[in-house]
Amino acid sequence: MKSSWKFWMPFLSVAVFLGTGCEKDARKDLPDVSHISIDVNFRHFDRDLFSLDTTRMEEALASLEAAYPEFSRIYFDYILRSRNPAISPGQHADFIKGFIGYPEVRQLYDTCQLALGDWETIAGQFEDAFTYLKYYFPDISTPDVTTFISEYSMANFIYKEQSLAVGLDFFLGSDYPYQELNPGNPAFSRYLTRSFNADHLVSKTLLPLVEDLTGEAPGEKMLDIMGHNGKRLYLLDALLPLTPDSVKLEISQAQVEWLEGNEFQMWAFFLQEDLLYSADWQKIRKYVDYSPNAPGMPEEAPGRTANWMGWQIVKKYMSRYPETSMQQLIDLTDAQEILNKSRYKPGR
Repeated sequence: MKSSWKFWMPFLSVAVFLGTGCEKDARKDLPDVSHISIDVNFRHFDRDLFSLDTTRMEEALASLEAAYPEFSRIYFDYILRSRNPAISPGQHADFIKGFIGYPEVRQLYDTCQLALGDWETIAGQFEDAFTYLKYYFPDISTPDVTTFISEYSMANFIYKEQSLAVGLDFFLGSDYPYQELNPGNPAFSRYLTRSFNADHLVSKTLLPLVEDLTGEAPGEKMLDIMGHNGKRLYLLDALLPLTPDSVKLEISQAQVEWLEGNEFQMWAFFLQEDLLYSADWQKIRKYVDYSPNAPGMPEEAPGRTANWMGWQIVKKYMSRYPETSMQQLIDLTDAQEILNKSRYKPGR
């Protein structure tokens, strides 16, 4: 650690310091899912859209919308907004014909097909994740996955019950010139675009599902938020047990190693700065929300450090209460109780 990050260890006698050091992941072995059979429906809206017969556009577009009734409504009404008179003063069909024929958009579509053409590998990752989903949540229907391009306006979302949509143009590679396309767009900041690649596609697409399953944080204090986000990371890890933590956390491997090597110091810092029970969003935001850094910590520290620590607390809790189901974990809303019962105490 750099000496610029100064802290002291106060003498505290609170429940958060009870117990032994942090243990490894409670899931020491992968669950046996060999008996689970699923069928995933992958739908490539982008391919069907860009292969429309433009010589009979209205008829072809009507057939496309009939094949994708729910998704096409979202795509045309809320993403392209092709039926909005302020955006498209002409006919809906004319707007779509112009969109798929526009050279830059057509080049973007072709780039997506070249960069992400190996869909079998991606499909296999989704199938593995949905198999684990069925194991942990047997009553949940297997999601379907729809691909699309939006000209950089939408990356992922969930619709209907468990239908997932992935915008391929947000996964064209870390070296793709996103910043050059729109330098003022904060979504194209370098610390974010470094994860805009195929390695992160499945994990990022699962996030809306994980967020839907877990709901909103039960409170506004940092402990509430970091504990809730820790549960989300625990669930994401359960669905993608073989995916590197760096992908699930959307940080570099060096940053993962920094977190693992500085757990005690981070915990002491949060306590020293009275952040754990703070509800001041401006003070806690960068520790729980996307950020290139963590204020007060060395430059090697990534943003959202508190989320990673919340994940460690949840893992410690689950190691002490292994009979807890995933749904029971989600239903636990008292972050303080989880912390106390976990007996979380990072080692020096």
